[in-house]
Amino acid sequence: MAAAKKPIQRAGFRIGEPIVYPAHGVGKIVSIETQEVVGTKLDLFVINFAKDKMTLRVPVNKAATVGMRKLAEAATVKKALETVRGRARVKRTMWSRRAQEYEAKINSGDLISIAEVVRDLYRSDTQPEQSYSERQLYEAALDRMSREISSVSKASETEAIRQIEQNLAKSPRRGPRGAENPEAKGAESPDAKGAENADAKETENSDAKAA
Repeated sequence: MAAAKKPIQRAGFRIGEPIVYPAHGVGKIVSIETQEVVGTKLDLFVINFAKDKMTLRVPVNKAATVGMRKLAEAATVKKALETVRGRARVKRTMWSRRAQEYEAKINSGDLISIAEVVRDLYRSDTQPEQSYSERQLYEAALDRMSREISSVSKASETEAIRQIEQNLAKSPRRGPRGAENPEAKGAESPDAKGAENADAKETENSDAKAA
């Protein structure tokens, strides 16, 4: 299998350009190669994700299909920051279903959808603490969001996180210390409270039916 470097630009992307790959976030195109596989030549973007110490090769003709895109415009970053200032919208459903929806948003590569996850899973000092799984999803979304804002604004990730957190601090309270608010109750720790309560209710219902 032979490999050779290609021109500096293909399909609207160029070598050295930071891009967003849905499943991994912000990466950088380090080269464009041609590999010969079973007699067929295949042009590939070679993308490096420095923070994850990972290199990904994406067929040039599949870039759009897999959702690879350029960095967000400044207007989109502004909208994302406005999104985290909004009121949390937590569905009153099982945590497992909400977790899947959050993961789908994080891996969509859409900055606004990722900002929605950050907004919905954020907890202020006056609210109940996040559960382990909530914290994992929150940090994953915050990492994806901060990396892109950092790349767009050419600031450090630390500065980008500070900017996000400053906007989160301006979001409406979900009730005094997280109490007496249906949405806040629905957002309580799924591992320690929601999941256990839901399982208990399902068990009770099953027992009642069996009886």
